[in-house]
Order: sequence, then structure tokens, then C-alpha cells
Amino acid sequence: MRATRTLWRSVAIAAFFVVAVLVIPRGASKPFQTTPSAPKAAPEQNAPDPWTLSETVEPADLVKELSDPVPANRPIVAFVGFRFLYDGGHVPGAFFHGPGAKEDGIADLRKWAQGLPRSANLVLYCGCCPLERCPNLRPAFVAVHDMGFTHLRVLLLPHNFATDWAAKGYPVEKGR
Repeated sequence: MRATRTLWRSVAIAAFFVVAVLVIPRGASKPFQTTPSAPKAAPEQNAPDPWTLSETVEPADLVKELSDPVPANRPIVAFVGFRFLYDGGHVPGAFFHGPGAKEDGIADLRKWAQGLPRSANLVLYCGCCPLERCPNLRPAFVAVHDMGFTHLRVLLLPHNFATDWAAKGYPVEKGR
């Protein structure tokens, strides 16, 4: 009797997962919804880039700028992604400000930037995912740009930090 109950319980669980995989459409917002809801992209995702081409910097160029013998000529770099990614490896000297997709990340970034001259050579980056889908970089750029920074740029990492920076042998700093 006990073995039969265990067998039926296993069959019921397996049937539930089969139904969940085969019947519930991908992207359904509620369990057992049978018609897919309209996709809801975050406003910062898939939106046009708020920066121009002249407000970007390629990884190799940033490496050169960071190694300028005159410290005053080096850019200030701010990371606007997730803490675990920053701790795992980041551009040397980059300041952590939390995800640009979160209010507290933007608040921290603005508070920090408030103390910088508006002419500062400032570079923002995230690198959590492909740049076109990054939820953090666009809101962070807009927030700092709206503060009046005149030399603000975005580090172009089309795939992610690991692929477009670390795997190419550019310097990486780990930890906090």
C-alpha cells in the first residue's frame, strides 16, 4: 500500500511537470495561463542608446588611457552592475555603485558623482550581459548625463565583461 502511494505520488509529480512544460507557454506571467501575455520589456532594455558614438570608448582604448603616465589624464571608471560581478573581476580602479536598474544604485552613483567636477573624464560600464540588453548602463548614463557631465563615456562591451575584457587579457582587479 505504501509503495503504491509513493508510486502514485511520483506519477502525479511527473505529470505536473509534463503539463507545466508542454501546456504553459513560455513567458506566461501566471501559472496555468494558456495564452501568452504581451512581452513586457523594461524601459531601459531594447531602447535606443542614450549615448552617441563619441560618448563611447573601446576596451583597448580605455586600457591605453588607464596606463597614461600622468594620473590626472586617466579616466575615472564607475561600475554600475551587480556586486558579485564586480567582486569577481572589474576594470582596475573602478568604483562600485550598484546596479543602474535599481533606485539605490542610481542614488549611490549620483551621490558619488556630485563630488566630481562636471568636466571629469568619466567612463561607465556594466558588462553583465550583451550591451543591447543591459538593464543597468542606460539608466546610469542618463542619470549622470543629466547632472551635466561633459566628458561622460560608456565602455563598449558588446557581449559581456568576461568575453570583451578579461578573455582578451586586459588587466582585471578582483575583490572590493
